[in-house]
Amino acid sequence: MFWVLLLLLAWATAGTACTRLSLAAVRAAGSAPHTVTVRRERGLTLYEAAFLSGGPARVAELTLVAMARQRRLLLAHTGWATVVDPRGRDDMERSVIGAIGPDGQSRIAPVRSAAAGADAVRSLADGLVRAGLAVPDGARTTVAAGVRRVRAAAVAVPALGTVALLPPAPAGTSRHLIALWFALPLTVTLSCLALARVEAPPYSRWASPAGQRMLGALARQSGGAGDEHTYLASVAVHGIRAIGEPELRAALAHRDRPRRE
Repeated sequence: MFWVLLLLLAWATAGTACTRLSLAAVRAAGSAPHTVTVRRERGLTLYEAAFLSGGPARVAELTLVAMARQRRLLLAHTGWATVVDPRGRDDMERSVIGAIGPDGQSRIAPVRSAAAGADAVRSLADGLVRAGLAVPDGARTTVAAGVRRVRAAAVAVPALGTVALLPPAPAGTSRHLIALWFALPLTVTLSCLALARVEAPPYSRWASPAGQRMLGALARQSGGAGDEHTYLASVAVHGIRAIGEPELRAALAHRDRPRRE
């Protein structure tokens, strides 16, 4: 019967997607550290907080904001960055200045991309992974891909059920019974997504559970810090939406449009 073949296809789609997600979650749980393996006598730096909150791009944005507020870099709302002080105070700032280039001026979008992929950011990420605060890249991307497959299966199963219900039901089989059979693999995929929502987030974000706890501690302690540190800590954790100056926020929110041939 035609609907039975579609049902088998629906089960195969749902079963394969859920199995891959389950295996990815198990591998992520085994590779992601559950405790901090490096003893830390201090809290997170702003760069570390930025990486754990938003990854390499957030580190680049924080560096741009910090330099702009210190008037060592001009960020125009039109999307241009201009170097005022060419002496970077750390590796992150030197990466930004190097990305801008010898002319001292460049579009912000390519500067942000280049700085996010710089050796300084990779070194920062490696240190956080070794400390048990960041999730290894492979574990994060594998689980995320598994979740996408299950979501696709959750769409494919009812689509197959709809196709199965289009022709008249075979003799001795009701349309309600056919719909019920397709509801079973759909229930499996939706249940898998529900479990992934609870279990997968710690491994799909940049920060491990230990890193998330340290981010929470930074948020609680920032109230007692100086105004500038509090401001930059907010940008590190929340991104460009935490920037108070409209022109500076517009500069970093600017996206270059592709050129028309």
